[in-house]
Amino acid sequence: MELSNGNKHKEEETTLDYDPNAVPWWTSCRLALAVLGFFGFLNVYALRINMSIAIVCMVNHTAIKGLEAAANTSSNGTIISASEASRCGLLTTDESGNLTTTSKNADGEFVWEEQTQGFILGSFFWGYLLTQIPGGWLATKIGGKRIFGYSMLLATIATFLTPVGAQTHYVFLIVLRVIVGIASGVCYPSMHAIWGNWAPPMERSKLVSFTYAGAQVGNVVTFPLAGMLCKYGFAGGWPSIFYVLGILSMVWFVLWMIFVSDSPNQHRRISHAEKSYIAHSLSRTSKDEENKSVSVPWCNFAKSMPVMAILVANITTDWGLYTLLTKIPSYMSDVLHLDIQANGLYSALPYLVLWLTINASGWLADFLQSKGCMSLVVTRKSFTLFGMLVPAVLLIGLGYVDCTQPNVAITLLVLGVSLSGAQYSGWVVNHMDIAPAFAGVLFGISNSIAAVTGFLSPVVAGVLTEEKTRENWQKVFYVAAGVYVFGAVFYAIFASGTVQAWAVTKETTEHGEEVNVELLDYKATNGTKKDLENGK
Repeated sequence: MELSNGNKHKEEETTLDYDPNAVPWWTSCRLALAVLGFFGFLNVYALRINMSIAIVCMVNHTAIKGLEAAANTSSNGTIISASEASRCGLLTTDESGNLTTTSKNADGEFVWEEQTQGFILGSFFWGYLLTQIPGGWLATKIGGKRIFGYSMLLATIATFLTPVGAQTHYVFLIVLRVIVGIASGVCYPSMHAIWGNWAPPMERSKLVSFTYAGAQVGNVVTFPLAGMLCKYGFAGGWPSIFYVLGILSMVWFVLWMIFVSDSPNQHRRISHAEKSYIAHSLSRTSKDEENKSVSVPWCNFAKSMPVMAILVANITTDWGLYTLLTKIPSYMSDVLHLDIQANGLYSALPYLVLWLTINASGWLADFLQSKGCMSLVVTRKSFTLFGMLVPAVLLIGLGYVDCTQPNVAITLLVLGVSLSGAQYSGWVVNHMDIAPAFAGVLFGISNSIAAVTGFLSPVVAGVLTEEKTRENWQKVFYVAAGVYVFGAVFYAIFASGTVQAWAVTKETTEHGEEVNVELLDYKATNGTKKDLENGK
C-alpha cells in the first residue's frame, strides 16, 4: 500500500520499537480486560433475564384462569385437553377415583394477567433503547470504563429494590425494570468503544467474542440459579433471586473500577511490548486520546449501506433471540410442562452451548483470516449467514414437537439458540471493521434501534400464545425464522469488511500535508505491515 506522494519515506522509516516475541498473551492486559468484560456481561444478562424465570413463580396462575377451569387446567394455568394431560403425565386419580391434574409448580402471590406480564418482561427494553446512542457517544468522548461501571451500579441498586417494587405495585416494578434497562443500554456500546482502543485487528474476533460470551454464561447461570432460588431461596423464594444477583454484580463493579483502563496508554500495569504492539496495530484508525472532540460523521452513518447491513442484522437477530430469551421459560411450562426447577435448568442449556459456539467461532474466524483462507468480508458474511439460516430451520422444527418429545424439543432449542453464536464473529464485530474509531457510536445506534424488538417480541409472542398451545408456539417460531432469513439475505448483499472512507482518520505529516491512512496490521511475527484492504 502506498501513502500520498512525498510520504513514502515515512513507511520505510516505520519500525517496531518492541520485540514481537516479548508481546504477552496469557498474561496480557488485553486478555485481563476480556476476562473482566466477560464477567461484566455475565452480570448484565443476569440482571436482564432474572425476571423471565422469576415471574413464573411470582404469578398466581390459578387465580388468573379462574377456579372454574381447574379441572382442565394444569398448575401453570395452561388450558389443556384431557388426552394431552394424560399423554404428558399430568393426570392422576384422587381418593374417589376421579381424574385430576397434578401440581408441579406452586402458585405465586401476584394476580397479573398475561398482558401485564408482557409489559413487565418488555419494560426493560423501554429503557434499554433510550441509552444506546448516548452511551456510545459518551464512551467515545470520555471513555467506556466509567460509563459501563457506574451504569451497572445503577442497575444493581434497582435490582435490590425489585422485590419491594413488586410487592408495592406492578407499576413500580415496571419503573424499576425500565431503570435496569436504561443502565444496561450503555454497556455494549461502552465495551465496543473500549475494544476500539484495545483490540488488535487480528485478535479482534476472539477477544470481543470471548467478552460478549459472558452474556450467555449469564443466561446459563441465572436460569437454573433463579429456578432453584424460586423453590428453595430465602426471603420467600423469588425475592432471593434479586438479592443474590445484586450482590454478585456489586462485587464485579468494585473489581472493574480498580483494574480496567479506557486505553493501553492509561493502564498502569501494562508492559511496554504489549502497549507498543497495540499502538502500532491501531495507530492509523484509533481516535486520538488527546482529541476528545472528534467529529462523529452522523450523516455518513445514515447513507452507508454497510452500516444499514449491520443495523438490519442486529434488528433481525435480536427479534429471534429476545423472543427466546424472554419466553423460553414460558415455552417450557406451556408446551413441555416442566416444573420450575427443571424449567430453569433446561432453559439454561441453550446458552451454555451458545457460549461455547461464540468462543469457538471467534477463534475459527481469526484462524481462517490469518491463514488467508477467507477475506475479512467473506468471514463476516459466512459466519452471519450460518448463524441466522441454520437456527431459522431448527426453530421451525421446534414448533412441531410436544410434551411427549421433550428430548427432541430441548435438542432443537439448544441448537437453534447456540448456533446463532456464529454471528458474534460476523456482524457483531463488523462495526470495528468498517469504522474502528466510531465503533461505540455505531453499536449504540444499531443496538438502540434493535432494542425495540426487546419489548415488541414478547408482546407479539404473548398475543400469539394466548391459548398456550403447541400450535400457538408454531406461529411464534415461524415469525422468528422469517425475520432471521430476511436479515441474512440483506446482510449478505450489503455488508463490507473495509474501513469506510468517512471513517479513515486524517493525520498531519512531517511536511504539514494531510493524508488519509488506512488500517494497517503489524503482524507480531515479523513486524511487517499488512494492508487490510483485502477485506473489501
